[in-house]
Amino acid sequence: MKKILKIIFFLILILTSIALLYIGNGYDMYKQAISQMSLEQKVQEIQSKENYTKFSELPQMYVNAIISVEDKRFYKHNGIDVIAICRAAINDIKAMSFVEGGSTITQQLAKNMYFTQEKKIERKIAEVFMAWEIEDKYSKEEIFELYVNTIYFGDGYYTVKDACHGYFNKEVNEMTDSECILLAGIPNAPSAYSPTKNPDLAKQRQRQVIEKMIENGYLTQEEANKILEE
Repeated sequence: MKKILKIIFFLILILTSIALLYIGNGYDMYKQAISQMSLEQKVQEIQSKENYTKFSELPQMYVNAIISVEDKRFYKHNGIDVIAICRAAINDIKAMSFVEGGSTITQQLAKNMYFTQEKKIERKIAEVFMAWEIEDKYSKEEIFELYVNTIYFGDGYYTVKDACHGYFNKEVNEMTDSECILLAGIPNAPSAYSPTKNPDLAKQRQRQVIEKMIENGYLTQEEANKILEE
């Protein structure tokens, strides 16, 4: 029995050491990114984009769709959704691969602002530290606003206004409910869900977003049916 306990203790010690090493490397990555350009400078750079879109210009349907499909506890967490991370970790372990990230909107913003898309543990940890700083300095509306001005919508569009002009030939506040939901689904896999390249897949993704909106209480089934008829 003592031998088993010693082995367990040794394994715990090894795992703890590895975890601390990754956390230290992730923190160093975060600090290096901040030292190269402060968060305030990075935000100003994004806000200076020609087609930068304010939160007040976004249709509520679009906001609800993004939150439903990307981060349903967006208004409740401090940048990190522990429930989503645990669920993703379980699914990743089952698949023995990074199949699910569990990233919040704030973490995705941190990644888009400072880091690469490479799936590394250190980068994910750096992302967490950056997300905490973003949440400390900016409101939820400001974070959401920055997010939709830094994500990729396919076809060379990197802001919600560019995507709206390109796909619908409209201003953001002129989108229909159907268009809002369609656009909200694209960033998950822009090359696959671009309506100009794969209209059938784009519609399929739109239905997935609608199902999430129903699940999260943003739409009734009757309202969803009307939107799908547009």
